[in-house]
Amino acid sequence: MHWYGKLLGFIVGALLFRSNPVFGLLLGLVIGHGVDKGWFKRPDDDPYRVMGLSTEATNAEIELAYRRLMSRYHPDKLVQAAPELREQAEQKVRKINAAYDRIQRRCRR
Repeated sequence: MHWYGKLLGFIVGALLFRSNPVFGLLLGLVIGHGVDKGWFKRPDDDPYRVMGLSTEATNAEIELAYRRLMSRYHPDKLVQAAPELREQAEQKVRKINAAYDRIQRRCRR
């Protein structure tokens, strides 16, 4: 359970709204809750979404999704394709690799 966003929001809200500390505390608590829940993150930031997985995916499912996506988007499979299509595939592969690396780092912790 994340709690540090709520605590930080609680403190910042109280400091910013000294004239009405109750409002500041409540506002800070809501903002902190949003930070903890990831309300302010871009959807692209979620590596599981990039890989098409749920956050409860097993290591085998992660490996399978990675291999499936790489076999589908790898630029070497698009040698005869238009340069624009090849560039799009390279960008997609970069996102897939970054997402896979982030998931692997989280699993090692």
